[in-house]
Amino acid sequence: MPAATSEPCVRIAPSFSKSLQPASIFSLVLSNPRSWLANFARSSILSVLNSAISVGQLTITDSEGTHTYGRHRKGGNAVHLKVVNEAFWLRLMFSGDLGFSEAYMVGDIEVENLKSCMDLWLDNQAGMEETLSSSFARVSSAASGLYNSFFGQTKSQARLNAIASYDQSNTLFKAFLSHEMMYSCALWDESEGGVRGDLEMGPTPGDLEAAQRRKIHHVLRKARVKPGHRILEFGSGWGGLAIEAARTFGCEVDTLTLSIEQKTLAEERIKAAGLEKKIRVHLMDYREIPPEFEHAFDAFVSIEMLEHVGAKHYHTYFKLVDFALKSHEATAVVSASTFPESRYSGYQSEDFMRRYMWPNSCLPSATALVTAAQTASHGRFTLEGVENHAAHYPRTLREWGRRLEKNLSQEMIAKEYPALRDRANYDAFRKKWQYLFVYAGAGFAKGYITCHMLTFVRQNDCPELCD
Repeated sequence: MPAATSEPCVRIAPSFSKSLQPASIFSLVLSNPRSWLANFARSSILSVLNSAISVGQLTITDSEGTHTYGRHRKGGNAVHLKVVNEAFWLRLMFSGDLGFSEAYMVGDIEVENLKSCMDLWLDNQAGMEETLSSSFARVSSAASGLYNSFFGQTKSQARLNAIASYDQSNTLFKAFLSHEMMYSCALWDESEGGVRGDLEMGPTPGDLEAAQRRKIHHVLRKARVKPGHRILEFGSGWGGLAIEAARTFGCEVDTLTLSIEQKTLAEERIKAAGLEKKIRVHLMDYREIPPEFEHAFDAFVSIEMLEHVGAKHYHTYFKLVDFALKSHEATAVVSASTFPESRYSGYQSEDFMRRYMWPNSCLPSATALVTAAQTASHGRFTLEGVENHAAHYPRTLREWGRRLEKNLSQEMIAKEYPALRDRANYDAFRKKWQYLFVYAGAGFAKGYITCHMLTFVRQNDCPELCD
C-alpha cells in the first residue's frame, strides 16, 4: 500500500546503496533494468515506512525476509502483506494507491485481510500522502522514462486493461444485487439489526431486499408522490424504483438511461410486472430531454447517478430539473456518493474507482450540489432536507461481496466475455470487485467519503399539513 513520510528526500537502504557507485549504476541499469528499478523502489519505500505508519502495524514479507513497521496495539490493525512479484514495488512507487489496487488484482501481492489493509491506509493517510508527494515525486519523475521504455504493455497490464471494460453485464449485477436490483446504498433498521447487524448476528435471507425496499419507499415518500403523479428519473438502473413507484404508489414514470443492457432488462421487468402503460424507459442523455417535458412532472428522483455528471455540468443538470418540474407543488430528491467539503475538488485525479470502475466519474459535495441547484433554478428551489446515509453503505457493500462470492462463477460470466475463460483474467476480474466492496466500505466507514440525499421543494410550497 502507499507509504509516506515528511522527510525531504528518499533514502536508499544501506545494503543496496553500497553498490550504487556512479560507474556501477549505469551498468546495473543496462544489465537488468527491471530488477534495478524494482530494488530501487523497494529500498526507497521501505526506508520511509517507519515514520509513515503511526497507527497500527504493517508486516511485509518478500524474497529478502520479513519487515515490520509501526506498533500493534490492542484493537488496532495488524496487516500482513506478502510480495509475490517485485513489480509490486514499481506499481507502488509510480502509482501509489492505484498501483496497490493493480498489484492486488493481478496477484503481485497477497493480503490476509483486505479490510484491515484499507483501514491502515486511511488511519495513516495524512502522513502517507505527504511522503508520496514529497519523497517519491523526484524518484518517479527521474525513473518514469526508464519504466515506460523497458516494460511497456506487460501481460499483467494487458489483463488490467481487459477487465476494466467488463462491467455492463446484467449477469454480473444479478449475481450480487437484491431482487430489486438497486445499485445504491440500502437503508438498514432494527428489523435487520441495523448497520452492523450482519457483523453482530450474521446476515439473514432477504435482509438486503428489505433494506432496499425501505430505501425506495423512503425516497418516494420524500418526493411526496401521490397516485396519478408523474415522476421523472435520471438513471434508470434496472427499473427498481420506477416499478415500485408505479406498482405501490400509483405513479407514472419517465426514466432515462444510457445503457442498452439496462434498458432491455428494465423493460423485461416492467412487462413482467404488467406496468408497460405506466413506465417509459428512454435511451437518452439527460441533456436531451424533449420540449414536451417542460413543467410536466410532479416529482424528480435520481439515485446515485450524479457521480457521472461532472462538476462543470451540475448547473445544466439542475437547470433541466427546474425545467421539467411543475412550478408549484413539486419535489426533487437526489442522492450521490459525495466527498466531505474539506476533500472536494472539481478536478479529481485518477484512482482505482476512476480507472477500473467508473471512468471520468467525479464525486460532488453536498454544498456543490445545493449551490448548483439554487443558481440553476434562480432560487425557485428550497432546500427541504439533507441526509447522510454513509453509515448504511458498508453493510450494503459487505452483502454485495458475500452474494458475489456465492453466486458468480467463471462459467457464467465467460459466456458473455470469452476472455474470462482464461483463469488469470477471471481471477483479476473477481478481485477487482472484491477490492471495490472493501475499498469503498472502508472509505464510508472512516468518513473519507459520504453519501448524501438532498430534497428540494418549490420556493413557495408548504411543508406537510401543519395548520
